[in-house]
Amino acid sequence: MKLQNNQFLSIEELQAKYFVQSKQSRKSMEADGISFQDVLNQTAKDVGGANGVKFSKHASNRLAERGIELSEGQMERLQSGTLKAGAKGIKESLVIVDQLAFIVNVPNNTVVTAMKQTETEESVFTNIDGAVIV
Repeated sequence: MKLQNNQFLSIEELQAKYFVQSKQSRKSMEADGISFQDVLNQTAKDVGGANGVKFSKHASNRLAERGIELSEGQMERLQSGTLKAGAKGIKESLVIVDQLAFIVNVPNNTVVTAMKQTETEESVFTNIDGAVIV
């Protein structure tokens, strides 16, 4: 459908202009060897992998109040437990490292609260959909 006054492009001209460009852009990106998925995966690794798990303000306060200090090895195991929980599709996980219990929001890679296992009155944890012991 082409207009006579040439002020507007026809549907065919629009398709040719924009769809051919997007196909060419996609081909040039693939030719470079970098896909959008690769960039997205690398960004996710950079955010979660390099910095490890984050601690919410509440969790940081609990660690300070309870005098809990994590060693580098414990931090690595907490990160490993979080990654394992994510691989299984767990959203809210209990991660137990030595005698420490952490509730982790897995999609955000964030520790929500932390405690020593001996501090739990009944050893009951709610609002979780999985647990990892590392």
